[in-house]
Amino acid sequence: ITELLAKLAERDERIAALAKENFLLRQKVDALVRKIFGSSSEPFNPNQLELFGVTPAAEAEKAEKGCASFSGEASREKGERRDRAARIPENLPVEEIVIDPLEVQAEPEAYKYIGAEVSEQLDYTPGTFRKVRTVRRKFVAKEVEDAKPVIAPLPPKLQDGCMAAPGLLANIAVSRFVDHLPFYRQEQIFKTRHGVHIPRQNMVRWMEMVADRLEPIYKTISAQVLGGDYIQMDETPIRYLDPGNGKTQIGYLWVTGKPGGDTVFRWKTSRAAQCVKEILPPEFKGILQTDAYAAYGSFARERTEVTLAGCLAHVRRKFYQAREQKPGVAHFILSHFAALYCVESSLRKRKAGPVLREADRASASRPILERLGRAIKMLQPHFLPQSNMGKAIAHALSVWPSLQVYLTAGRVEIDNNLVENAIRPSAIGKKNWLFIGAAEAGKKTAILYTIVESCRRRGIDPLAYLHDVLTRLPRSTNHTVHELTPENWAKARSASKKQYAAAA
Repeated sequence: ITELLAKLAERDERIAALAKENFLLRQKVDALVRKIFGSSSEPFNPNQLELFGVTPAAEAEKAEKGCASFSGEASREKGERRDRAARIPENLPVEEIVIDPLEVQAEPEAYKYIGAEVSEQLDYTPGTFRKVRTVRRKFVAKEVEDAKPVIAPLPPKLQDGCMAAPGLLANIAVSRFVDHLPFYRQEQIFKTRHGVHIPRQNMVRWMEMVADRLEPIYKTISAQVLGGDYIQMDETPIRYLDPGNGKTQIGYLWVTGKPGGDTVFRWKTSRAAQCVKEILPPEFKGILQTDAYAAYGSFARERTEVTLAGCLAHVRRKFYQAREQKPGVAHFILSHFAALYCVESSLRKRKAGPVLREADRASASRPILERLGRAIKMLQPHFLPQSNMGKAIAHALSVWPSLQVYLTAGRVEIDNNLVENAIRPSAIGKKNWLFIGAAEAGKKTAILYTIVESCRRRGIDPLAYLHDVLTRLPRSTNHTVHELTPENWAKARSASKKQYAAAA
């Protein structure tokens, strides 16, 4: 009997261990299925909390009256936008077609014009190729014997012998780095739709040349971003070809951003902590806002003059992913995050500056965050460390000090989403072009992504910008190249439009 009881106890322990392992594996499978097939957004409606007997934090009401209906208001606004009919912009050129009845055309003098019925459609003409022929005529003085011929100098080009004009170069760059069209697809489009064959190898060499010419602008933007005392940082993997092996390796685009300013991409073949040291200048002092990747923490520990600020969006995301394990607990925690973001929404609506943001966060956000911290600590013993909820709790507690930095620094954002949004276009692009060339191509890619992202942040048409800048660059000097950054280019365009309007 004793032996049988021992075997039963051993079997029960084994069953309990297998049940625990099965539970954890099911969570991983569910998370993987949601990642592949589920929605990428993280909607949260505070009204759902009533199902669990939980209401949004009272502090949220102090911060913004009616904050509990924030999600509902957002959905109503989206509905209103969808109901709005598309309109034809008034600033477009007009091609007018006048149609008269056949009887009027036959005998116009017999009819009197009394009005017209007007209808409009939006039309589009695809891009077209044209040959630009530069003819430099030669002259010789009539009254001078044995005079030498005179001829105008050849206008400066980005590269001697390059047959691609700035308009074509700009179009290829925008198609590749904004519209995410691989070079081989552009080659097919040019050949099948326009009858112009441009080998993709030519396009690659042209983009390398364009990146080299844009590098002074890139360095100017980089100096402006890294010269401040508050930087957001993130990284994303990108595959590149390893010459000689016929295989791809994983490199990284490291992204540094200045909220309200530009974003700079840097290419590295690794994700080591050393990369952070190489990217941030030795004289950098201030706040570095990142996710919880260990390389940033290691950097901040070595540089005592750098304060590491955390990202509440990353912490919230993990609790959102664990919501099915314990819905009541997850929704209680998510309600606190909703209240914190309600405060930030109110500040954005009021266009609050750093002083007002710091004051409002101290009175409204700090109590919510402190209560959330106490609740998470109390919940930790009740969940398996390897469960989704257990991991979310452990992650939150490990970065908790960095999450509070934004409370006392008004210029700091609540999360790292601005720099993450800058990465998103490259993430979409690599699904189309899969990998870049050799490691050296990563640097060129980083330069071009920096330029087009700077245009995007300012609402500039990257095609118009690149066309103009690539035309002007051959005549620019080191002293005037700063005028060609997207920021200064947009200011100059705006000032020119104002002068034109005033003169008109």
